[in-house]
Amino acid sequence: MRDTFLAADHRTELMDRPLKSPNTGMRHSIRPRRSLLADTTPAELPATIEEPRRPERTTAYRPDPSMPRWHDLSLVEAGARQKSRIALPVVDNDRESASVRAFDLLRTRLRQTTQEHGWTNIAITAPTSGCGTTFTAANLALSLSRVAGSRTLLMDFNLRNPGIANALNVTAPGPVTDLLQGHSAIGDHLFRVSETLALGLNSTPDRNASETLQSAETAHALERMRASLQPELVLYDLPAMLAYDDVSAFLPQLDGVLLVSDGTQTMAQQLLECERMLEGQVPLLGVVLNRARANSIPRYS
Repeated sequence: MRDTFLAADHRTELMDRPLKSPNTGMRHSIRPRRSLLADTTPAELPATIEEPRRPERTTAYRPDPSMPRWHDLSLVEAGARQKSRIALPVVDNDRESASVRAFDLLRTRLRQTTQEHGWTNIAITAPTSGCGTTFTAANLALSLSRVAGSRTLLMDFNLRNPGIANALNVTAPGPVTDLLQGHSAIGDHLFRVSETLALGLNSTPDRNASETLQSAETAHALERMRASLQPELVLYDLPAMLAYDDVSAFLPQLDGVLLVSDGTQTMAQQLLECERMLEGQVPLLGVVLNRARANSIPRYS
């Protein structure tokens, strides 16, 4: 799966044409793709990538009868998103809007790809801050939750600047580091907002985010969580790839990455750098273009 998606705040559509790359390539990268380094002339970003292969992870964890199951999680009613200076636009109400239809299409393609490969852990990130990762993660999770019988777990892993609680107008039960370090039980920190959507929120910024994300305790806590709850998909709202090493630190726990691009600020160079950072480690599943110009959005009805 490698598609490009457009979102113009409350309006989202699909775009199949590739983005243009500027003249200069990135010189500092992780596992760069040879074909990109060999060509220093202006080029297009690849429209497709090789069939993604994620190394299988072995786990020693099995469901523990003493741990809560999905339906054991507390059910909390999410508040209606009210307009405010910090309100994040959640586009779940109008099912006929272009934004909702586009998130539904992204949802369906993501489910098809992850089910085909047996993947569970998907990151939502961006090259730089402010591109709309939380907007994308929240709306994608809401779209996934409309699939009857599914189980989606949305984790706020932007540990430096948590935002999912505000986006969905719910209260975080405490620092997510308590859960990751084993100080808080799964049933005490995670809760459901519907039969098909559960949340793992964070109330307190973590200055040691990178160290937390790459710790053995975090890996073990997440394995136990997945073994207990058996979610179909776990979406991780992560910070910007190029701002900190948080995403790089968390790559071993991921099966795929969705990259959010801001049509008003993201440069093709930054997208290329992110793709190079992921090369050989985690498949890049697609690019979501947020805040696109209205005249760049095709109309189908």
